[in-house]
Amino acid sequence: TVLIMLSVLFVLASLGSLIFEKLGIPGLIGQIAVGIIVANIVWDGGSFLGLFDVVMPAEGVSASLNYNALAIISEMGAIFLLFCVGLETRSCEIMSVGKPAMYVAILGVILPFAAGISLYFYDRNIVHAMYMAAAMVATSVGVTAKVIMDLKASNTKEARIIIGAAVIDDILGMIVLAIVSGMTSNEGLSILSVLKVVFISVLFVMAVFVFCQRCVPWLASCSKKRCDAGKDSGKNIDKAVFAIAVCLIMSTISQALGLAAIIGAFLGGMMLADYAEKWNLKVTIGTITSFFLPFFFLNVGMQVKLSSLTSVSVLMLSLYVIILAILMKYVGCYIGAKISDRTMDRKSAHIIGIGMIPRAEVGIIIAAIGIATGHLTSDMNAVIILMSVVTTIIAPPLIGK
Repeated sequence: TVLIMLSVLFVLASLGSLIFEKLGIPGLIGQIAVGIIVANIVWDGGSFLGLFDVVMPAEGVSASLNYNALAIISEMGAIFLLFCVGLETRSCEIMSVGKPAMYVAILGVILPFAAGISLYFYDRNIVHAMYMAAAMVATSVGVTAKVIMDLKASNTKEARIIIGAAVIDDILGMIVLAIVSGMTSNEGLSILSVLKVVFISVLFVMAVFVFCQRCVPWLASCSKKRCDAGKDSGKNIDKAVFAIAVCLIMSTISQALGLAAIIGAFLGGMMLADYAEKWNLKVTIGTITSFFLPFFFLNVGMQVKLSSLTSVSVLMLSLYVIILAILMKYVGCYIGAKISDRTMDRKSAHIIGIGMIPRAEVGIIIAAIGIATGHLTSDMNAVIILMSVVTTIIAPPLIGK
């Protein structure tokens, strides 16, 4: 039944992705929509998921073995997704990205984070507010880069600032997620626990940067020598196997430090970014990701209960969060662009502000972590997913104008 379940769900997710892409909407939205639909198809005495013995965890109900298998594959999808994003993130580009991208990234984090924290007054739950803030902080490099490539505008000044700022934004977002994950892993919240997580997060990131600059070139040189020596003996090193090992090892180290596994996966990809094209990693790792990833977005959609979306309070909160997420990211990045470069006109600053709006997979991953760890309710999960989906849909057509 596991194989049948995976086959059916993979085909449905692929169809959903194809249909939405034909409509000009990112395919991940279609996969989430399929997840929402299949999880909410019920009839007297049964359900669609019940046909495959998929019982999702609920209060007083344990998940079935089939759902646990799906959840594991889903988590692997998130890990490989962030690893692929890391493969497109060169440490040298981040360090030399320039003043405008840095200003845009920082102000594009501060204002949305403050807006997310304001949700503490909704239910007086600081953990919910922190997860919401973390979800509102990040920018989807993948969606933004895809839109810019489709517009054939990769060489413009605005595009370079957007991509550079989005990369820095994701690193800052990863640190925020690390702080949230670390704080919620403790029974009590304290200044000491926050400082500890910040210290570990910054140290971990800085260690990876140093490794990228000093150690990776040396390892690549050793690998080349080994490969050259083994050309006639059939002992060439498989670069894809090496990359997968780095991904899994870095994810494990990240979890061992009390951080999210996706943080380690992202940093692991960044370690190999300088060699991703030369070693053909984007194709090989992308192929693996294309299998695992649909299950992740499908599982995200399965966590959304349609009953939550019929609640007036949840819909009102979603509308409030979506407006805040769009405005705060736009305003922060617009101001950052204008402050950093006085010669920049309003149109350019406007393009940069719009280009930083999509949250897409990053916000969705944060919601998935929150629901998996029990730190988010189904209502708050639905709000974050709606925010991520709407910001992803709204930005591409606005950039093109």
